[in-house]
Amino acid sequence: MSYKIIIDSCGELSDEMKKSGVYVSVPLTLMVEGESIVDDESFDQASFLKKVAESPNCPKSSCPSPERYREAFDCGADRVYAVTLSANLSGSYNSAVLGQNIYLEERPDAKVYVFNSRSASVGETLIGLKIQECEEKGMAFEEVVDTVERYIAGQNTWFVLENLDTLRKNGRLSKVKALVATALRIKPVMASTPEGEITQLDQARGMNKALIKMVDAIVEKTEHPEKKTLAISHCNCPGRAKIVYDALMERLPFRDAVVLDTAGVSTMYANDGGIIVVV
Repeated sequence: MSYKIIIDSCGELSDEMKKSGVYVSVPLTLMVEGESIVDDESFDQASFLKKVAESPNCPKSSCPSPERYREAFDCGADRVYAVTLSANLSGSYNSAVLGQNIYLEERPDAKVYVFNSRSASVGETLIGLKIQECEEKGMAFEEVVDTVERYIAGQNTWFVLENLDTLRKNGRLSKVKALVATALRIKPVMASTPEGEITQLDQARGMNKALIKMVDAIVEKTEHPEKKTLAISHCNCPGRAKIVYDALMERLPFRDAVVLDTAGVSTMYANDGGIIVVV
């Protein structure tokens, strides 16, 4: 039976995933100073980061419409799965569910399902790969859904930000705190909650110390790494991503690993120099 995996554009796709013919990316739209930028293959990270740095206002995103998701579900596959950015961070999940409902009104027997990633970026990537793994094992549709929902419940996301401008601009960090943090080179170590919200775990003076704290937190939290895939996405800092990759692979025996550069929405969240890790 044929299947498709729809991932909103906050989830990065590797070249192998793009070539597989299994994945469909549904783009969000980014907005900076009134300019709309579609988060698809045309996205220019360097240009976007420059626009964000020059703007006094916070960049924003808008999710795909329910109709856009409905069109994606209508792809001719026997089974279709969608993976979206955390419902607590974006309206993408709700939009996908509405698109699913519209599609099921037209085809009530269709097998479609929408996963709330409760994560972002490479968290969505790993969920897509888990769906593919289940499908290739020949699981029934309902078994795939149950297995992947359990996988999502056990997934963890961490990130460290080099640049605090986005947090300042969107009001999550006051201007005074942002200036003090920048002056003292304080970097927050962040993580996702089980509900898919963002929380601060720790902080450190300097990026290297923050990365060490993040790696330590990952090592402490991760159980049975030999059964898991390590995923890292970075915003314009491949050298930093390699440092994190090497540190984690030295301490934990992951069965596999993937390292990707952030796409548009993840670039907006992470900003220049940000690192995201999902296990």
